[in-house]
Amino acid sequence: MYKNLLVSIPTERSPQPVIDGAISLAARCQAQLDAVSVGYESSSLPLVAEGGAAVASIFEVEREKALERAHAALAVFEAEAKRAGLVHSSRAISALQGEAAAILGATARLYDLAVVAQPEFARDTFDNTLSQEILFQSGGPVLFMPYTFKGAFQVKRVGICWDGSRLAARAVRDAMPLLEQAQAITIITINAANVPADATAAHLVRYLARLGVPTEIDSLKTEKANIQSSILSLAADESLNLLVMGGYGHSRLKETVFGGVTRDMLESMTVPTLMSH
Repeated sequence: MYKNLLVSIPTERSPQPVIDGAISLAARCQAQLDAVSVGYESSSLPLVAEGGAAVASIFEVEREKALERAHAALAVFEAEAKRAGLVHSSRAISALQGEAAAILGATARLYDLAVVAQPEFARDTFDNTLSQEILFQSGGPVLFMPYTFKGAFQVKRVGICWDGSRLAARAVRDAMPLLEQAQAITIITINAANVPADATAAHLVRYLARLGVPTEIDSLKTEKANIQSSILSLAADESLNLLVMGGYGHSRLKETVFGGVTRDMLESMTVPTLMSH
């Protein structure tokens, strides 16, 4: 069972979905829940002619405003965590965007699981990139909460996106505390002919048998461009509460755009999704 959880509280988007998800998960696991919120400082402050003191003053004002945004987001978390009776802590950070990614990425390495908000790519905010950076820099599992999420986090019906890869296997092992609580598991394969012979869905069924949870295989065939939509369609048909999958790609700070199913899923997810990189 997860015993220490980290939640990243956005400052430029609604924090409610990720707060609801993290608090209900922590209560389910009886875990310590630590929240971090980052107020972003601008890296393009205006030039001034008054000298170093004036520049320092501008940077200090910028830092204070950033911290105010972080504290405001954490106030919502604090109220709900106390109401839920959780053991928790909170930390406000003021940082440039690159610094924020490094801080949160390193911080998440010492937690069993990080809970973050689904990116909203249509909105221009570093909150989107920060969630991805935590996935790529933390070295641990990350639970993305959809921005449409409401209520309590459930793990009754879980879907595992399986292609026999190292990352898919890592995600399954990282998700084991949740899989143990599931009432049913669906193993989702796409174009299964490409799965390694010694790591097929049937092998995964045998691996999961010790959980005593009813497990079935749902094999899909589709074009690469339709993989994400096929997974989400199946998730809706099967009333899945959680998806588990490998997080493919690279850091957004190192590579401007990463493609594939991970990006598509982050953009369109409709259920909480646990990813491991």
